Amino acid sequence: MEPNDMDALLGLMKQHGVAEFTYSRSGDTSSLAVKFAGAAPVAVAVAPAAAPAASAARPAAVAVDNSRVIRAPIVGTFYRSPAPDKPAYVEVGDRVRKGQVVCIVEAMKLMNQIESDVDGVIAEILVDNATPVQFGQELFRLAPG
Repeated sequence: MEPNDMDALLGLMKQHGVAEFTYSRSGDTSSLAVKFAGAAPVAVAVAPAAAPAASAARPAAVAVDNSRVIRAPIVGTFYRSPAPDKPAYVEVGDRVRKGQVVCIVEAMKLMNQIESDVDGVIAEILVDNATPVQFGQELFRLAPG
């Protein structure tokens, strides 16, 4: 693996909250285990692939989505507004700044304000109001800006 490929892989792993990554190969069998922060590992058996021809051209680079996500830092119930009769903290299309509150996750009767860790524009709200969320679950997708 080339150093630039390794940097790209590590960047993707960090972006998606990968805490551990294990790859092993024994004969014709390969296995892959990925553990996301705060979750149990997910193991996948990989079937052997045909070896590329020596003259095969290197594949073109895959475009990487440059959007960012805000993830649930705890297990709890997701709320878009501070109270049922109040407007939502953010809507699709709203510009947010680093440190701005975007929602609440209630855990054990405590209301935890969740802040954006980057500047951006809310491109997608990925969870319905008053829905249970898991640690590391994607809540919002932000476009750069």
